[in-house]
Amino acid sequence: MTKSLARTAALALTLFVAVVIGWALTYPSDSDPKNIKYVLWKNGLYGMNLDTVTGTMIGDASREKLVVGKTRTQLRERFGYLSTPADVSPYLRGCYQDSAWKDRDALFIRKSPWMVIFDGDKATELVLIKGC
Repeated sequence: MTKSLARTAALALTLFVAVVIGWALTYPSDSDPKNIKYVLWKNGLYGMNLDTVTGTMIGDASREKLVVGKTRTQLRERFGYLSTPADVSPYLRGCYQDSAWKDRDALFIRKSPWMVIFDGDKATELVLIKGC
């Protein structure tokens, strides 16, 4: 009985390793939201480069779940830091100042084009600044 359990465990481990390797080979690009590193990061199981994460979020259909409803503290824990409109590039700052959100409380995720709109301490909207 112990030998059978050991075989089952070895088979399960082999299958698991094969799935992980197959997944990594199928989605090798760090910018692919199906990349295993990004999926693990989203679930709090892997420490991914946070500047890479903000680029990968562009293709992630469920990116709002990472931000909306979270507090500033939770977002800082998740993304490392948030930047004020005054701290981002002149392009992003200009887009913010010319946007419909210019009078709203907003922070950017790191130095990325992702702008987070807040209502009180909670994030209510995630906006990708592009082509303004």
